[in-house]
Amino acid sequence: MASLPAHLASAPSDLPPNACPLPRSGQLAGLLTSIRDKNTNRGDFIFYSDRIIRLLVEEGLNHLPVVEKSLDYKGVGFEGKICGVSIMRAGESMEAGLRECCRAVRIGKILIQRDEETAQAKLFYAKLPDDIANRYCLLLDPMLATGGSAIKAIEVLIDHGVPQERIIFLNLVSCPEGLQAMYDVYPQVKIVTAWVDEKLNEQKYIVPGLGDFGDRYFTSN
Repeated sequence: MASLPAHLASAPSDLPPNACPLPRSGQLAGLLTSIRDKNTNRGDFIFYSDRIIRLLVEEGLNHLPVVEKSLDYKGVGFEGKICGVSIMRAGESMEAGLRECCRAVRIGKILIQRDEETAQAKLFYAKLPDDIANRYCLLLDPMLATGGSAIKAIEVLIDHGVPQERIIFLNLVSCPEGLQAMYDVYPQVKIVTAWVDEKLNEQKYIVPGLGDFGDRYFTSN
C-alpha cells in the first residue's frame, strides 16, 4: 500500500480520549483534498463530500453497542433504536448518508446560531423524535471549530433525556481546540471525525479548513 506524505500520515497524537478519527488513507486524503480545493465545482463537492459522509456514518454505526440475536444462526443486532439529529443547515447535508445506511431512520433537527450581543451559541429551533430519550443519537454537523454549536446541541439532547453515552457526534473536519472543548464539557460523547486539521486561527476558523461547508454544499456556483 502506498504511503501518505508525512504531514498527512497521522492525526495529532494528543487528542482527547473520546475523539475517534477515521484511519488515514490515500482515498480519504484524496477526497478531503478535492473538497478543500476552492475551484471544485458544486457537483463534485457534493459527490466527494457524500463519499466521506458515508464513511463517517458507517464508522459511527460501528461504535453502537450490539446484543446477541438468534435467527437461523447466532448473530448480533443493535442494542437499541437510533436516530439522527442534524445541526441546521450544514448538518442536513449528512442526512442522506445516514438514510443510505439505516432505512427509515428518524431524524430530528436543531437550529443554533451565534448571538451577536453575547457571541454565545443560542438555540432557535429544535424538532426531535418524541421518544428520543430511548434512542442512540447520531449528531450530524460537518465542521467542528470552537465546538460552541455542537456543545449547545448536546445540551439540548441531554435536556430531552438523552444520556451523554448515547450520543455520537459525526463530523468531516475538526480541530484540536474544538475536540478539547467538547471533551471538557461532555467527555462521554464519542466524536467520530474524518480528519483533524491543524488549529484554529485568530478569527476562529479551522486551518486549513475548506470554507463554509453549508454554502458550498447547498448554494449553486
